[in-house]
Amino acid sequence: MADPSSYRPEPGQIPDSPGVYRFRDEHRRVIYVGKAKSLRQRLASYFQDIANLHPRTATMVTTAASVEWTVVSTEVEALQLEYSWIKEFDPRFNVKYRDDKSYPSLAVTMNEQYPRVQVMRGPKKKGVRYFGPYGHAWAIRETVDLMLRVFPVRTCSAGVFKRSAQIGRPCLLGYIGKCSAPCVGRVTPEEHRELAEDFCDFMAGRTGTYLTRLEQQMHEAAEEMEYEKAARLRDDIGALRRAMEKNAVVLADATDADLIAVAEDELEAAVQIFHVRGGRVRGQRGWVTDKVEAVDTAGLVEHALQQLYGEEKGEAVPKEVLVPVLPEDTGALGQWLAGRRGSNVSLRVPQRGDKKALMETVHRNAQQSLALHKTKRASDLTTRSRALEEIAEALELDGAPLRIECFDISHLQGDDVVASMVVFEDGLARKSEYRRFQIKSFEGQDDVRSMHEVVSRRFRRYLQEKLKTGEWSPEDGEDPLTEDDGRPRRFAYPPQLVVVDGGQPQVAAAKRALEELGIDDVAVCGLAKRLEEVWLPGEDDPVVLPRTSEGLYLLQRVRDEAHRFAIQYQRNKRGKRLKSGPLDEVPGLGESRKQALVKHFGSVKKLRQATIDQICEVPGIGRKTAETVAAALAQAPPAGPAVNTATGEIMEDETPAPAGAASERGTEL
Repeated sequence: MADPSSYRPEPGQIPDSPGVYRFRDEHRRVIYVGKAKSLRQRLASYFQDIANLHPRTATMVTTAASVEWTVVSTEVEALQLEYSWIKEFDPRFNVKYRDDKSYPSLAVTMNEQYPRVQVMRGPKKKGVRYFGPYGHAWAIRETVDLMLRVFPVRTCSAGVFKRSAQIGRPCLLGYIGKCSAPCVGRVTPEEHRELAEDFCDFMAGRTGTYLTRLEQQMHEAAEEMEYEKAARLRDDIGALRRAMEKNAVVLADATDADLIAVAEDELEAAVQIFHVRGGRVRGQRGWVTDKVEAVDTAGLVEHALQQLYGEEKGEAVPKEVLVPVLPEDTGALGQWLAGRRGSNVSLRVPQRGDKKALMETVHRNAQQSLALHKTKRASDLTTRSRALEEIAEALELDGAPLRIECFDISHLQGDDVVASMVVFEDGLARKSEYRRFQIKSFEGQDDVRSMHEVVSRRFRRYLQEKLKTGEWSPEDGEDPLTEDDGRPRRFAYPPQLVVVDGGQPQVAAAKRALEELGIDDVAVCGLAKRLEEVWLPGEDDPVVLPRTSEGLYLLQRVRDEAHRFAIQYQRNKRGKRLKSGPLDEVPGLGESRKQALVKHFGSVKKLRQATIDQICEVPGIGRKTAETVAAALAQAPPAGPAVNTATGEIMEDETPAPAGAASERGTEL
């Protein structure tokens, strides 16, 4: 635990201007990022008597070992830089909203020749129109199923669309009237795009005009005694109205707004967002966070706005954002939101009427979300804490191993030997920290020697990073946590516990690797699969944890995750080796030109028989490249006959393997 006075900046050293500051721990890892109108006043508040600080703030300043800052011109720039640094460094003491799933949206791919309606998750793509997000994918599919009757837009994948066009026969949706079948030319691309635009207009809330037009057409058909057409239009109107009922009208003035509500207690906070477009609730989402920093409701709202709109642009940021309380820097946030949207954004607290009533509904949802989260997570938090305590007690550690790294070796009969490193922090997998290794110092099968090499390489990098970080003598102006290209440094943080998949020999190899590097503050243990025994260095007998032990269960999860990650890498590596061919050895020949050569000649065998002039006929292949290809194929031994594994037939000619799959002779068993 550090004394804040040991790294307190000198008086007058901190500028009295807007900026962003970072606290780092003893390993130079960023643990907190904040912004301030006046860096001098804000940072001075951290270096007062610890007894006067909020308990969470006191924990942060005693964990930190240094503080640094960056001066900016305006509060808006400070807001943008704070958001960027929180995304980059993922500080442990900053509020982070945990969204346990990617909310689905209804997407219309207007960037394609034949736009497609589908469910999409993840980052938004250019040229695609989105509606939502929705709480459940089935809600989107129900709405789409109702609307396809009126707007028969394509919903099939590219593969299905291409196949239908080839065989000249539409899929089932085309036969039952829920697709206009552009794949077989029933409608032109222009007509299909018009259908997609009508679909988007209806989803965007412009429903009244369209329904009025359909009702008029229905009455005209009835007057002309075209009763079948009138009945179909009647059913279309009913389908659209049922789709509209799924999005209840909540605001009469067709407002486009996002409503954000917060429910909190001393430890956690839940945020709920309702997306209202055209006066209707078009989407809903929510997040939950631990209050790891001393933050009030206004601060939670500010963090929520950053999380919600940090990656959004244009119409994804609404004209109006309604919040329960205004953040401290309302003016800066308003400018930031306006910059994201490209026009003015109203950020305010609703005072009366329908908007206040809807805000109360959103707040009730936030309260229910927090209650449900606490019910689900209570046992999880208790279990993880108990597991870490049991491991610390069984291995006689000084404290709970908050960071655990596990190593595993994988190979197939001595070929393609690889290793994996997985990381668990606070009992949870941290996949961004996972690493893969290829065994380089020798060939063949030797798990003990492989384990020694991998642990040595990992901790040698750790020592190199300590030296680079300037932990003893930092260079001015250098960011010790990023490489020259700006990416976060790897291997910069040591674990409290190293777990190896294996018994005494593997544990001894890992311990020897650490001792050779002079590292004596990292504990080592091994978990043997046969009896699930925990082995410690230099001990003749294993530590046997009860089968019902939460600590043993956590070690098993860590070991199994390392095993899975290693096997996945080993299989990928072996698959690439099995699919390699003589063209892979040609320097400067990329995948596109390799495919062009095989496609032009039909097979590698025919390419081998071609002359240099014939190879030059392939688009993109110059004479020098053709000579290199011919020389490489002449030196490579001819491949054996290909075998059709389905029939056992020996194929006389080499045929190219389909893209993304192994050839017949290289099929993985």
